[in-house]
Amino acid sequence: MSNATGLKSYFIFKNVDWPSMWSATWETVWMTLISMIAVVVFGIILGLILYETRTHNGPLFKVLNWIVGLFVDIFRSIPFIILIVLLLPVTKEMIGTIIGPRAALPSLVISASPFYARMVESYFREVDSGVIEAAESMGATTWGIITKVLLPESKPALIAGATVTTISLISYTAMAGAIGAGGLGNLAYLDGFQSSNNTVTLVATVIICLFVFLVQYIGDLLVKVTDKRTL
Repeated sequence: MSNATGLKSYFIFKNVDWPSMWSATWETVWMTLISMIAVVVFGIILGLILYETRTHNGPLFKVLNWIVGLFVDIFRSIPFIILIVLLLPVTKEMIGTIIGPRAALPSLVISASPFYARMVESYFREVDSGVIEAAESMGATTWGIITKVLLPESKPALIAGATVTTISLISYTAMAGAIGAGGLGNLAYLDGFQSSNNTVTLVATVIICLFVFLVQYIGDLLVKVTDKRTL
């Protein structure tokens, strides 16, 4: 009787191709993690450039700040679905294809890095200026201030911002899937929407939501661990 009940519960979603669903889930996780690593690296670099060049009076610093700021503002203002189409030639040149999870990476990184960079810049601005001045008075170099003051003091905020950005990337992967990038978005669109199979769409949506909840939980936990005010 218990075996029959188990089989019945298993076939509730009999319209779902589970091997394809798990494969698509892994593609979504893979795209999100790889792109997020690149986004954190490029976002912190761009945020540092924006922060360090905004207060310098030299013409070179002003030009660099303007160029980086223009790049950041342009690419974070372009809707992701349009950005994918605009970057198709670049993606083809870099990856060799415009189809599949790997082909989505350039668009994901270029769209999310500027967004995170502005967050990074704002987090650095919130660091207590007295701590920075104390480090400077002790002879700390610019690199020393970055590594010993800015990054440690803003670590909880950087993690919180990375969590928000990761959740945005998850939604971006779903949109990218609609044009053949793979993942749960692609499965929900092809096997769900186009095949009039609402069960596939529902299951893919639930898995994406669970992924978002997991990312938010881990992010909140890391913020709590690194925030000195909560210790």
